[in-house]
Amino acid sequence: MSTAPLRPAMVPVTRQMRAYFAPVNRTTETPTIFDPAGSGVFALDSPPSPWLDLGWIENFERYYDTPTEVVRSGTNALPALQFRGPTEARVEFDFREWGKLQMALAGGSEHMNVLATSSGAAPAPSGGTPIAGAAVLAGSTASELVIGEGVATAFAVGNLVAVDVDYQEQIGYVGSGISAAYVSNPAAVNRDVNYVRRVTFNVARVVEVTATSVILAQALLAGTPATGASAQVVAAFVDREGGSFFQEWSALFVAEPESGGRVCFYYPRLSPNPGAGSGGVSLKSGAGWKPPKSGGVASSAASAQGSSGKSSSQKFLREEFAEIAKPLTSLGLHGSFVALPFTDTNDGQTVLCYRSYFPAAMAAVY
Repeated sequence: MSTAPLRPAMVPVTRQMRAYFAPVNRTTETPTIFDPAGSGVFALDSPPSPWLDLGWIENFERYYDTPTEVVRSGTNALPALQFRGPTEARVEFDFREWGKLQMALAGGSEHMNVLATSSGAAPAPSGGTPIAGAAVLAGSTASELVIGEGVATAFAVGNLVAVDVDYQEQIGYVGSGISAAYVSNPAAVNRDVNYVRRVTFNVARVVEVTATSVILAQALLAGTPATGASAQVVAAFVDREGGSFFQEWSALFVAEPESGGRVCFYYPRLSPNPGAGSGGVSLKSGAGWKPPKSGGVASSAASAQGSSGKSSSQKFLREEFAEIAKPLTSLGLHGSFVALPFTDTNDGQTVLCYRSYFPAAMAAVY
């Protein structure tokens, strides 16, 4: 009796989805291209340049909202042909990790570096008047900032630093390597010489300070600093709800193959679009724990003290125990995006997303 050969698995199986983003040239609206032929099976921990690994994501959902309309003809109004209506697609998911780019994508508008200030500086929600920047000298690289003898002491191991040029009252997109903001009127940013460093994505962590230079843990995204660049210490990151600027990035989402093949979703142009309603940040608590009812532990302890004469110190001990019993809580970053159109150079068609499938070894074709 002949036995039919086993059919190789054709079902991609995954546990996790990973997100990668790369800059769009905002001046020409040219996206970063993901070529599945050349780099489709890259190691997930080492994406091809200039793609940036933003880690694993959760609750990944894609929406294709483009309607399909029908042209009808004849006495019975029978369908004659189809055409697509207004093109629209969206993506939503939750970042598992916090970082500058994750915050920028979840917020959608300018993402700002809070530059360190000296005591007595005028306060501002996005940072007051900062400590003057240290000029980056010739011989610097993307991983080492030469700033001269005696100046390096202004930086310490562990500092975050923003590295970019002075704002010189130009109009247009600003930020080395990645368009971080758009200035239409120099007066709107108070002609602040530090403005580009307030918004730049050219940020890194200091791991070593020498007599004349600062060594960075990660190479600057824009590469070797431009002539005239300065470095300033960053105290924190801040984003804002509102504003007129919209981020725009190329995005790649890869389903890690547990068994079977790899599936990639590539969006040439994706713009954060939080919309109305809840979003941005969510509070996620561990399962199983519930807070006490109104009055809670304090009321219980007080009543117990009144009936049994227990000391107030026992009451506080019980409250502290309740605090310890609370589960670990994480703040999640929710991202919501709208896909912008891209013209495929192979045939001139306008598209929003590409889905690539890399079959497992020896899997059936169909």
